[in-house]
Amino acid sequence: MTAKLAETRPGPVRIWLLASRPATLPAAVAPVLAGTAAASWAIPLFDFRPGAFVAALLGALLLQIGTNFANDYADFRSGADNPDRLGPLRVTQAGYVTAGGMRIAIVSAFAAAAGCGIYLIIIAGWPIAVVGAAAILGGLAYTGGPWPYGYHGLGDAFVYLFFGLIAVMGSYYVQVEQLTWEVVAAALPVGMPVTAILVVNNLRDVETDRQSGKRTLAVILGAWVARREYASLMIAPYALVLIFAAAGLMPWAAMETWLALPIALLLTRRVLMGLDGVSLNPVLKQTGQVHLLFGVLLAVSYLW
Repeated sequence: MTAKLAETRPGPVRIWLLASRPATLPAAVAPVLAGTAAASWAIPLFDFRPGAFVAALLGALLLQIGTNFANDYADFRSGADNPDRLGPLRVTQAGYVTAGGMRIAIVSAFAAAAGCGIYLIIIAGWPIAVVGAAAILGGLAYTGGPWPYGYHGLGDAFVYLFFGLIAVMGSYYVQVEQLTWEVVAAALPVGMPVTAILVVNNLRDVETDRQSGKRTLAVILGAWVARREYASLMIAPYALVLIFAAAGLMPWAAMETWLALPIALLLTRRVLMGLDGVSLNPVLKQTGQVHLLFGVLLAVSYLW
């Protein structure tokens, strides 16, 4: 038995790659691209700050990874992760990383993110300190602490706020040190498909989460509502782009984001038709890809 386990155990690099959850990482990239590019379009005499862009992108990735590590650890400690879960392997629950090792990884990821934040504070001032501290605390409290809000139906709001609105606006702010209605217009649609990533994740796990006492919004409101929440989050961004372009808050070239709409419609159809359980794992990955594609297309439209 031990020899067989040793044969199937992934190597160290593979283990930490699994722990970082690569399918979720586009959630950190698209907002930074969109926010930075929006600044170049909205602000006259824009002076691109490459260091700020790199620090914002790296910081966002580290915050996402740190949150994923914290989720892996907290779900293991609470018993929410068990052998019956339907999602990708969790390394702490599988015994590939000890609880102590994961705690060190959490601290390391958030400390590295804080290092990026310090550089951005030097460039853009104290508002970045407030945002960065809130993001780290939010990542830790998502499934950890005395009242993990991800277990009480607030995970969707957290993702939309931090990985949508704040990530886009923060990336914009570190370039030009101001906020405008143009960045609000960019942030509102970008935050939607990133939230859809969490929605489809929670839809897949709705039964096992209910059994373990993890009250996500999908558990509280039911799978029927979660499917329609996913559909709204996947389709509404394209309507918002049209509205904001017509209002002059983004260029008409932003309509090129509609190139991603057929894929979004296909994924939405699969979810609404009742796909569930492990069958949703490919949809989770593809939702992340659609979010990244949407963000890249929107960013490119600002640079035309």
